[in-house]
Amino acid sequence: MKARYVQLFSFDQKIEKKLQKKYKSEQLFIDFCSAAIPFKKREKGAELLAFLNTLEGFKIDFLSVESIDQLGKNLQDILATVKIIDGLGITIKVDNLDIESLEKGKPNKSFLMLLTAFANVAYMEKKSALEIQQKGIAKAKEKGAYKGRVKGSVESKEIVLKKHKKVVATLLKGTTLRKTAALCNVSLGTVQKVKRLM
Repeated sequence: MKARYVQLFSFDQKIEKKLQKKYKSEQLFIDFCSAAIPFKKREKGAELLAFLNTLEGFKIDFLSVESIDQLGKNLQDILATVKIIDGLGITIKVDNLDIESLEKGKPNKSFLMLLTAFANVAYMEKKSALEIQQKGIAKAKEKGAYKGRVKGSVESKEIVLKKHKKVVATLLKGTTLRKTAALCNVSLGTVQKVKRLM
């Protein structure tokens, strides 16, 4: 039996349905969250690891991901995730590298080498993107155009709930978190924050 893990930055019902249709023969775990969250702390990441330790999960012998950086926030986190999955005797297939962690039940040395190299490249790309973003914010501040929240400040409960009236109204109708995010065009994290404050 096969499983697939997907990490996306924001909730998109169309993409979710497309993935479910494309991988209908696989047990699918789709996380809508920041890549900066450790794998075990992601909703579906934690669910996947828990599932693999159930009676039903023991049937899984193959886990696919589009790219290796889907399995953690940095190299250390990715290696920890791979170690857990390897320990369960499950082969990890990385689609964009077309490589598997196990070959005939034995560790694939090329996989570990490529894993380390590509995870480092992915980390450097994220770091570079963050630096570009910070330079852009600095330039906007110089021009007086930056309207971001003051670092370290926290919005009050009342401000958050007032800012997201539509989310509050949708949640009060009993709508699920994911559906609320889609209907209100906000992230799942925002919906979770609003629900906590209600």
